[in-house]
Amino acid sequence: MILSIDQGTTGTTVLLMDEDLRLRGREGQEFPQHYPQPGWVEHDPEEIWTSCLRAIEGAFVSGGVSANDVSAIGITNQRETVMLWDRTTGRPLQHALVWQDRRTAPMCDRLRQEGRTEWLHARTGLLPDPYFSATKLAWLLGHDPEWRVRAERGELAAGTVDTWLLWKLTGGRVHATDPTNASRTLLYSLRDLRWDPELLDLFHIPEAILPEVKPSSGLFGETAPESGLPRGIPITGVAGDQQAALYGQRCFGPGDAKCTYGTGAFLLVITGGEPVLSNPHLLATVACGKPEGRESPVNYALEGSVFICGAVMQWLRDGLGLITVAAESEMLARSVPDTGGVYFVPAFVGLGAPYWDADARGLICGITRGTTRAHLVRAGLEAMAYQVADLVAEMMQTSGISLPSLRVDGGASTNDWLMEFQSGVLGIPVERPRLIETTGVGAALLAGLGAGIWPSEAAIPQPSAPVTRYEPMMSEEDRGRLLEGWRGAVARARSASP
Repeated sequence: MILSIDQGTTGTTVLLMDEDLRLRGREGQEFPQHYPQPGWVEHDPEEIWTSCLRAIEGAFVSGGVSANDVSAIGITNQRETVMLWDRTTGRPLQHALVWQDRRTAPMCDRLRQEGRTEWLHARTGLLPDPYFSATKLAWLLGHDPEWRVRAERGELAAGTVDTWLLWKLTGGRVHATDPTNASRTLLYSLRDLRWDPELLDLFHIPEAILPEVKPSSGLFGETAPESGLPRGIPITGVAGDQQAALYGQRCFGPGDAKCTYGTGAFLLVITGGEPVLSNPHLLATVACGKPEGRESPVNYALEGSVFICGAVMQWLRDGLGLITVAAESEMLARSVPDTGGVYFVPAFVGLGAPYWDADARGLICGITRGTTRAHLVRAGLEAMAYQVADLVAEMMQTSGISLPSLRVDGGASTNDWLMEFQSGVLGIPVERPRLIETTGVGAALLAGLGAGIWPSEAAIPQPSAPVTRYEPMMSEEDRGRLLEGWRGAVARARSASP
């Protein structure tokens, strides 16, 4: 058995999979969110750990197996969330700062004003934004003067959620991370694949508190009795959630792409053994896996993030009361032939890639007396597809790679109408696996390879169930007309900023 821990923003899901990648057990556990001030989002690291233990126990129960059946453990995690703890006691110094936390926005503004944006992008593939870990870690170290002194003496440990779980699983014996998580911190050189001394100096981060960076697939450590699991189970796979989903979709080579439709949408395309840094609107990041037969020790990917995707349906349900459950949206979308000219730009917190416009505001335009709730709901679904289409177009232009198809996962990907429309506005097939929890699957693949359960990527078993494939059924004329209308609506949303 492979035990896959998928530690997410609002909960932890554990999958138990056998060597044929059949799902044998599953359990999910939510944990509290903490909002001490507007724009501040925190997690209690101990509550994260408790949710993992409960999910592991539940997965064993649902699968009718025991911990003694586990041959390898894989970890995938919410990225960019960062925390500090005491190396001796293992106790967190305070709550973790979550990737959604915006308290370091003034620090990022100063970096942009100092002209650091291009320099940071060239070094890290990222942008000066509170989304990433470095400014949050700098804030933590500046929160209490004693913490910085202790950090300089090597008494404290820092890390993202994967590092924390490795520490807990190994009883404090392993302080490590992998390149996919390290490459999301603004402290890691994308080309040199190491903590960058100049970046550490910029953010005043002592290297002594940072974890060792190990390959995503390979031995990180073994479980200790203090973890609640039997001693000696190897932990052999670690990756950030979006890179794990990319791997779980079996995106192993250049041109392979996936999009995860969750609260936001995350599109990644593998670009090969060299990072693509020519477009500052897209993030360059490390992807999972060592390219076999290549000189580069890693694959790289381009990433684009849509801030609001599935959250559109949540707002239509909870904010406007237009639907009672998200699944109702498909029925309403099919009940009308089109949106009647309505466009919905869900810039609730600005626009992410490829615009990176924090001042854009949400907009619904084209409303007439004939507009119904079905038109508005359909416009909300179309907005998800249009935003992904914007990212695909930007990525193809930047990388020169043509996507033969797009692999999809995440909760909203179960909406057949949305996937049909997505294929139409992209003009390429869209493919959805039967098991859409590809983040956990990716962690299991990395762990299985790292433990030698399969000798190579080519030996990984293929899914037992065929993918659902959506072929583009939209004419070029209709596609062009719809996208032109969408881009006009986006321009209005961007001009609506205060």
